[in-house]
Amino acid sequence: MISEIVPEISKIGWRFDNSYARLPKMMMTRLEPVPVQIPKLVILNHELSKELGLDFSALNDEHVALMFAGNLLPQGSESIAQAYAGHQFGHFTMLGDGRAIVIGEHLTPDNKRVDIQFKGSGRTPYSREGDGRAALGPMLREYIISEAMHKLGISTTRSLAVVKTGEYVMREKSLPGAVLTRVAASHIRVGTFQYVAMSGDVKILRELVNYSINRHYPNLQDTKNPALALLKVVMEKQAELIVNWMRVGFIHGVMNTDNMTISGETIDYGPCAFMDTYNPETVFSSIDYQGRYAYINQSIIAQWNLFRFAETLLPLIHDKKNIAIKLAEEIINSFSEIYKKRWLEMMRKKIGLFREENEDETLITTLLSWMQKNKTDYTNTFCSLIKKDLLKDKLFEGTTFLNWYKQWQTRITKNKKPLESSLNLMRNTNPLIIPRNHKVEEVLHAASNKGDLMPMYNLLEVLQKPYEERSEIIAYQYPPTPSEQVYQTFCGT
Repeated sequence: MISEIVPEISKIGWRFDNSYARLPKMMMTRLEPVPVQIPKLVILNHELSKELGLDFSALNDEHVALMFAGNLLPQGSESIAQAYAGHQFGHFTMLGDGRAIVIGEHLTPDNKRVDIQFKGSGRTPYSREGDGRAALGPMLREYIISEAMHKLGISTTRSLAVVKTGEYVMREKSLPGAVLTRVAASHIRVGTFQYVAMSGDVKILRELVNYSINRHYPNLQDTKNPALALLKVVMEKQAELIVNWMRVGFIHGVMNTDNMTISGETIDYGPCAFMDTYNPETVFSSIDYQGRYAYINQSIIAQWNLFRFAETLLPLIHDKKNIAIKLAEEIINSFSEIYKKRWLEMMRKKIGLFREENEDETLITTLLSWMQKNKTDYTNTFCSLIKKDLLKDKLFEGTTFLNWYKQWQTRITKNKKPLESSLNLMRNTNPLIIPRNHKVEEVLHAASNKGDLMPMYNLLEVLQKPYEERSEIIAYQYPPTPSEQVYQTFCGT
C-alpha cells in the first residue's frame, strides 16, 4: 500500500531545504517520528495548504493521515528534534523537543521558508519522563487558537493538520491520542540561544546568530554588531507581539524563555485563553500560583525574557563584558518606553482616536478602571462603543461612565476627521468575536468525548472573519454564564 502512495506524495508540492539540520550536531538529534497504529485525519487546513503551495487532492484522507501521523514521510524531509534550554517560571532547566519533531523546512511558492513540525510524534532523547505523545483535545485547541490568532492579525505559528493516532495516552485519565502539524517561521527560541550559551562554545553561538539573521533578518547581515542588532530587532518584534495580545485580551499562560521565538511569532498554545471579564490580573495556567504570567504582567515578562536573551549574546556584543552589558542594557531598558508607546497607540485605535493628545492616557485608563470595577466583558465593551444606541444599555447608565463618555466625545472632535473614520478605526481594531474559552472547551469536549467534530467546524467557520458583523456569530459573542466559566486551562501534555 505504501509503495502505491509514494508517487502520489511526490505530486503534493513539497520543497524541502533543511538548513537548520546543517547546524552543529549538539543542537539537535536526528530521528524519525514513531509510527502510530491507526492514523485518521481529523482536519486539514486547506487555506494554509494553498498558501504553502501544497496540493493534497491526489491523496485520499487515509493517505493524508499516514503522512501527517509520521508513518510515511515525504521525500526531502529530514527529521530532527531540537535541543534548547529555558527558564520555566523563572527556573532554568535544560530542555528540548520532548514530543515534537521538525520534519524539515518547506519553501513556499514565494520562497518563504517555514518549519514543518509534528507535535505528539513520539519520544525523543529530550522527553525526560514523558511519553512523547499528545492528546486530541490539546492538539485541537492549538489548531483552533492558532488559526484564530492568525485571523485576528496576530503573528503566530499556524496549524496545518490534526490526525488521530488510534492510540490512547494516559493523563489524569485515558485520552485519544493525536498528532498536530505545526507550521512556523522557525522554532528558534530564546531557549535555543540559552542552550548554546551554556556550552560555552562561542564559535557555535556566532554560527547560531549568523544563521538566525540570515533566516529571519537578512537586512542585518552587514551591520557592525550583528548580535546587538539581532537583540534590538527581537525586542521590537516582541513589543509588537505583546501589544497585539493585549489588544484582544489574550493570555499566553506560559511565557517561559523556551516559548519566546526570535521571529516574533506566538508559539505553544497550552494554558492560553482569552479574557472574558476585564481583570488585568487574570491567570489561566493551572500551575501559575503567583500570577507570574497574568495578563497585566505579559510585557514585564517579555522584557525579563529579553534580558535572558541578551545574556547569551554578551560574548558576541563586545570582547569586554562590562561594555557588552552596558550596550545590551541600553537596548533592553528601552523596552518599557517602546512598549508603552505602542500600547497607547493601540488603545487609541480601540476607542477611535487619531493623533496624540495629552489627555489620551488618562481617558484610556479611566475606561479600563471602570471596566474592571463593573466587571464588564473586555471584547464586548469595546464593540459596544461603536454602537449608536450605546447609552440605551443599562450597563452604561452610571454617572462614572457618562462622564467618561462626554470626555471621549469631546476628544474625538480633536481627530479632525469624520466620525465614520473613527468608527472604522475601531471596527478594524476590535474583534467582534474571539475563541471564547467556554466555547472552545465545548467543542473540544464534543470532539474528544463524543467524536462529534461538527461543533469545532462551526466554531472555526465563525472565527474566519472576526471583524465582520454576521448573524451567525451572535451565539459565539456571549460571555460565559457562571456555570460555563473556565477558570484555568492546562498545558497540552
